[in-house]
Amino acid sequence: MADWTDKERATVASVWGKIDVNEIGPQALARVLIVYPWTQRYFGTFGDLSNAAAILGNAKVAAHGKVVLGALDKGVKNVDNVKATYTALSQLHCLKLNVDPDNFKLLADCLTIVLATKFGSAFTPEIQATWQKFLSVVVIALGSQYF
Repeated sequence: MADWTDKERATVASVWGKIDVNEIGPQALARVLIVYPWTQRYFGTFGDLSNAAAILGNAKVAAHGKVVLGALDKGVKNVDNVKATYTALSQLHCLKLNVDPDNFKLLADCLTIVLATKFGSAFTPEIQATWQKFLSVVVIALGSQYF
C-alpha cells in the first residue's frame, strides 16, 4: 500500500512508543464525538453524550478509545502489510456496524491533533508528515471493504 523508508518506519515506531494508549485513546475518541457530533450515532449504547463534559466523563467512550488505539498497535507492528492487518476490522465496520468510512479519517485527524497538543514542538512537521502518512494507510485499509 505504501513504500516506507527506514527513517519513516523508525519515526512511526518512535511516535507509537511515546503514546500512552490509556490517555491518548480516550482523548482522541472524545474529540471526534465532540467536534463531529453526528458520529455519536454509532455509540447509542454509550449513555449520555449530550455535551462535551458528558463525553469526556463517559467511561464507555474512554474504554472504546483505548480499544481503538490498541488496534492501532497492530498497524504499527505490521506497517508493511497494513491492509491485510485490518481486513477483518474493515469487514466488521462495513458489514456489521455500518460505520461511514469517512469517520476513520476524522478519527485520524483528531488523533493527530491530540498528539500535537501532547508533544508540542517535539511533534515536528517532518514527524507529523510521517505519522499522517501512516494514519492515511490505516484509514485506506479500514475502508477497503467498502469498495
